[in-house]
Amino acid sequence: MRRRDLLQFVPALVATGAFAQTPAQPQPLTKPIPSSGEPLPVVGLGSWITFNVGNDQVARAQCTEVMRQFFATGGKLIDSSPMYGSSQGVIGESLQKLQAQSKVFSAEKVWTSSDSAAQIEASRKLWQVPRFDLLQVHNLLAWEKQLPLLQSMKAAGQLRYVGITTSEGRRHGEFEQIMRSQRIDFIQLSYNLLDREAEQRLLPLARERGIAVLVNRPFREGALLRQLQRHPLPAWAAEIDCTSWAQLALKFIVSHPAVTCAIPATSNPAHLRDNMGAARGRLPDAALRQRMAEHVAGL
Repeated sequence: MRRRDLLQFVPALVATGAFAQTPAQPQPLTKPIPSSGEPLPVVGLGSWITFNVGNDQVARAQCTEVMRQFFATGGKLIDSSPMYGSSQGVIGESLQKLQAQSKVFSAEKVWTSSDSAAQIEASRKLWQVPRFDLLQVHNLLAWEKQLPLLQSMKAAGQLRYVGITTSEGRRHGEFEQIMRSQRIDFIQLSYNLLDREAEQRLLPLARERGIAVLVNRPFREGALLRQLQRHPLPAWAAEIDCTSWAQLALKFIVSHPAVTCAIPATSNPAHLRDNMGAARGRLPDAALRQRMAEHVAGL
């Protein structure tokens, strides 16, 4: 079938549920959000780059299928941002098609140096949700101005949780200062088998302060997996029920005592199913986590 014909065919398949059905899965592993005790599945879904597909109807339908399988396998938290192009609208369209507004834990960001109220409302309309579960100040942009607004929204019942984000190891010093001085429920940062700076101060501080941790860039935007897939999966991966490098990389992250949820981004249903496998089975203990890190560092 030619692509222009598929443009008309695929959306209809999604709307009627004609994609292959996802088999029933055991419930995923969860961790509690420290400030409330609410359980959250340890693997979520990011949307940076992968859901920025514009008006490409085939790609939008594929994103809907990813989200359908995400919810079918017990996923909840989906993360986006105003800086992610069309991602917010793709998420909202998919939530509407799947009638999944009540299933999602919506994690959105504020990304402006001006009054953020209008941006938040625009984001909410794109998501097609009554309110956000979590709003985060993206990359600390104007955080002194934005955090008080988010806190007031939370106090008024317009928001459930407040957080801040950073990525690629940037501004950890300022991040630490905010964690120590402000009332926040979540932080989001980069952490993976090779990028482990957060282990030194930020992750221990999150445990101390009772702050949930979302982890972005778990695969270095795919570069880590491309490197690892040149090598065989070690036999001891079976000890923690891993059948792929992606699952091993995610289990390393979510087994850290401070980490609440990792948010790998994908628009590939097969990759989504593989990622969600990391939310099931055994997790490594401290000794095996060290072995995992040493093994990968030596490849």
